[in-house]
Amino acid sequence: MSASLAQRRVGECGFTLIETLVALALMGLVLSALANLTAQWLPNWNRGLERIQRSELIGIALQRIGADLAAAEYVSANRDARRPLFDGSELSVTFVRTALGPNVGPGLDVVRVGETSDRGGLVTVRSRAHFGEPVLLLRAPFRLSFAYAGPDQVWTSSWHDSDKLPATIKLTVRDAASERILSISTVTPVHVQSPAQGDCAQPEGVCDGKSGAPKGSQGNAQEDSQANSQAGNAATGQGGRQ
Repeated sequence: MSASLAQRRVGECGFTLIETLVALALMGLVLSALANLTAQWLPNWNRGLERIQRSELIGIALQRIGADLAAAEYVSANRDARRPLFDGSELSVTFVRTALGPNVGPGLDVVRVGETSDRGGLVTVRSRAHFGEPVLLLRAPFRLSFAYAGPDQVWTSSWHDSDKLPATIKLTVRDAASERILSISTVTPVHVQSPAQGDCAQPEGVCDGKSGAPKGSQGNAQEDSQANSQAGNAATGQGGRQ
């Protein structure tokens, strides 16, 4: 039995030391080539992934700002004021909208969206008057600018002391370093531009550009006139029969 095992081992073949060294050298060359390719490809992959993530974050921020601006309400600062509380500039906008958020009851919020300074530079935040901490929307190097247009679709960089809210607001995001405008910039419509019909409080009874008494008073006057005419006709008929 031992003799047969010895004969079998003599017939077995194996790698020599030179063949092993050559195989290790070839494996090292292959791994070195793969490492060079990975070193060149991985940074580009990371930059592309970061660019996609930034675009998604900017898109979410624009959607939130657009929803806020679309819900702007025609609310005056006080009873004596006839203009809505809306102040828009190129880098910030202040408006009134229905209160939104957890544990928030029915009511209105004064909202400001605009730039402010931070440790990392300029940032765009959403803040509410006297409520909570500002919410970060955009960070450098990206900057957000606003433009406003009425029904005539003529764009302007500011909207101050107007009798109506703007019809549309353009949100433009640009790279501060290269001044390149991003393709995700958008335009949002404002659902309300004028006060409700039932809230007319113009002096001298002037509502919707028409002067005179309200419709209810005109209707009552017409009814009284018809009643007086009928009464006069009845009296005339009785006098004729007599």
